Amino acid sequence: MTRTKKTGMKVRGGRAAAIGALGLASVALAAGPAFAKGDVSIKAPHTAQVGKAFAVTASAYDDASSYLRVCLEWRSGKQAWAQVTCGSVVERGDGDAQVAVHIKAAHSGAVEYRAAVYGLNTPKDSHPVRQRTSDVVTVNVR
Repeated sequence: MTRTKKTGMKVRGGRAAAIGALGLASVALAAGPAFAKGDVSIKAPHTAQVGKAFAVTASAYDDASSYLRVCLEWRSGKQAWAQVTCGSVVERGDGDAQVAVHIKAAHSGAVEYRAAVYGLNTPKDSHPVRQRTSDVVTVNVR
């Protein structure tokens, strides 16, 4: 037992309490929920010329669903996102879901693209669930 300088009260077990709190915190962290692993990436050129075709590709994986499909979306200005196309459905463990499209730019300006990954319960699931989206890439059409 020790006495504190300010209050003169006896203090016991301070070190044991600190060790117990650290132990409890480490158990709580170890028992945390497991999260699904996955990633999505998209590639597109930074610039393109009006009237010339350019490629936009995306690939994704996610272990939360039995089947996956990746789709490309685009928008220009403040418009809502619109779907360009989707790749084939792949079963988990059969490699990445992929999609590729060649786009011919008709107008100048900035066009944004992103990829969206959908999880499906069966290959023909009519109610896919969006798992994640990629970062946005911008193509400046000149």
